[in-house]
Amino acid sequence: MKRTHLLSTLAAAALIVTTAAGGVLSGGLGGAAEAATNGALAATAGCGKAPTLSNGTRTISSGGQNRSYILRIPDGYDRNRPYRLVFGFHWLNGSANNVASAGYYGLLPLSNNSTIFVAPQGIDNGWANTNGRDLTLFDDISRQVENDLCVDTTQRFALGWSYGGAMSYAVACARPSVIRAVAVLSGANLSGCNGGTQPVPYFGIHGTHDSVLNISMGRSLRDTFVRNNGCTPQNPREPALNSFSHITTTYSGCRAGYPVQWAAFDGDHTPSPVDGSGSPNDSRTWTSGEIWRFFSQFESTTPPTTTPPTSTPPTSTPPTTTPPTTTPPTTPPATGCAATYRTVNTWPGGFQAEVTVANNTAATVNRWTVRLTLASGQAISSLWNGVNTGTTGTVSVQNAAYNGTLGPNASTTFGFTATGNGATAPGNVTCTSS
Repeated sequence: MKRTHLLSTLAAAALIVTTAAGGVLSGGLGGAAEAATNGALAATAGCGKAPTLSNGTRTISSGGQNRSYILRIPDGYDRNRPYRLVFGFHWLNGSANNVASAGYYGLLPLSNNSTIFVAPQGIDNGWANTNGRDLTLFDDISRQVENDLCVDTTQRFALGWSYGGAMSYAVACARPSVIRAVAVLSGANLSGCNGGTQPVPYFGIHGTHDSVLNISMGRSLRDTFVRNNGCTPQNPREPALNSFSHITTTYSGCRAGYPVQWAAFDGDHTPSPVDGSGSPNDSRTWTSGEIWRFFSQFESTTPPTTTPPTSTPPTSTPPTTTPPTTTPPTTPPATGCAATYRTVNTWPGGFQAEVTVANNTAATVNRWTVRLTLASGQAISSLWNGVNTGTTGTVSVQNAAYNGTLGPNASTTFGFTATGNGATAPGNVTCTSS
């Protein structure tokens, strides 16, 4: 059976742990937009484009190897609507096709065409993540999908069972500013944990008498994010043997926006336990509904049509004198706005940046455009809170529909991730407004 094959492979699982322990993890999206803390909808470069990707198996070059994944685009796809993105990782000796054919762990029928689903294929049908190769695959698939389709970058999720759960945990550890939340079913630390110190909303599910990956392994993963998320430590109740039930606990004291949830069930190594029965069943399990509810609580906050509170003009009369001396000399005061660039994060082969657009005049700015010249070898891969024209060389970024109006002394920001060396800041950063 596709989901019970591991019940007799405890020795193999132990070997996997040994193999994964030596991996050095790396990847390219490690500094992308902080999805977990950014309440404003952040659209990808694929928004507004006629898509070239389609449903089915896709091939991609990643880390010098040909890899593959199965893509499921919502029916009636609207290229101007940012969608949720969910990665479903398969189990040991499972496949991307197994995940897709099972409705991405049962989430597809619950999504109501609100979600783009991805099922990556592991090398040797597993996720050893040797030298970070599977994190690189996650990065590369994300980039390919988001450059072609409209994705809300504050709504990226991952889940998986067994080895797939281990890979989801690895993504949470290494990509905390990219992934919004993860669900780990019967997982363990098999794919490594590069980082593992930053908060990520976490939902762990595990059987109390798992004969392949003991429940203590799942508790250990859970407790990583209990600590990271600032939750109050506790020993959640777990169901009695032969009760054929589950108990879900939501931790208290967690940092706002970073919940931890734990569901223990009376059962063995399966992703589809059923209350009142010792026989797993994909169509009757409670796991898909609880996971979907956990993910759905992070609905993206649609930006307001008026100026956000952080941009409200001060109650006192703003100064009408010359703008502060910190205003870049390349942005004349007469234009009504100034642009200030900063590098937020860098990693091998890429970086994340932020540009602050400030209105330094006594008049309201209704529209703004920032222009900057990227250094040689730099190319924007995704941009949020603005609309860019061009990705290399001289790039212009206009305000989004919700952040173009700036009152006196108010400001807003847009951000982007890019490939190339982030040590060199763009030149000729200017801002014009009307």
